[in-house]
Amino acid sequence: MTTTTPTETDAIEAFERLGLTSYEARVFIALQQLGSGTARDVASITDVPRSQVYSVAESLEDRGLLEVQQSSPIRYRPVSIDEARSTLRSRFENEQERAFDYVEQVRSEPGGEEEQEDIWTVRGRARIDDRTLDLCSRAEERVVFGTRLEPLVTDELEAVLEKQAAAGLEVAAVSRTPAVRNRLDRLDGVTVFSPPSHHQSDDRSGRIVIVDDDTILLSVVDDDGSETAFWSAGSRFASVLIQLIEAADGGHAPVAPDSTD
Repeated sequence: MTTTTPTETDAIEAFERLGLTSYEARVFIALQQLGSGTARDVASITDVPRSQVYSVAESLEDRGLLEVQQSSPIRYRPVSIDEARSTLRSRFENEQERAFDYVEQVRSEPGGEEEQEDIWTVRGRARIDDRTLDLCSRAEERVVFGTRLEPLVTDELEAVLEKQAAAGLEVAAVSRTPAVRNRLDRLDGVTVFSPPSHHQSDDRSGRIVIVDDDTILLSVVDDDGSETAFWSAGSRFASVLIQLIEAADGGHAPVAPDSTD
């Protein structure tokens, strides 16, 4: 794989994405080239007007990216690359934390709107893997997982199922595929079932996740191997669907979408 050497324009755009202005990026780069210099020196190798260099340098000093020598004329010296990298990384992480702290705060606050039954669609195996782990991790009483496809039984999923079983939750796994059952059967505290014989095979089914009595995820696999799932948590829709699945199964463990070998 070939790599392209970044240009000055690429670097300036990258610094802008990290929160610097175009002038700040240009002055910082110029000072790295010069080692140190006056406003005249900086203006001579950039398109930043000399009159603007002073205020830009002051801003960079406030950001911790350069030092000022009180001489006549004033000279500027940039901090080291490692120090600048660390400073920008810390600033980025702090701003990220500030932003997401606020988002979490407003997300938890009631909006005063009418409650709705939430049914969500997720596409892509990796995203469905993540949603499966999240739902299983939130369980308080029981988890049921089922699939006919061994690749859907990830190491991360096995760890979550064992962790929930060790915490005293009822954890069950369902599959008609022997390789899947054998793998799940090795997990401590996880009860493994084979679906009743009256369930027909289905080569489009993906996985099922049932958590407690009000959370469900069901997926299908398309002909090209892509996976699509819908899920609902804490809803009447999920509760009713779980009851229908369990009633259809005659009171057995919920049956995973599955097929024979």
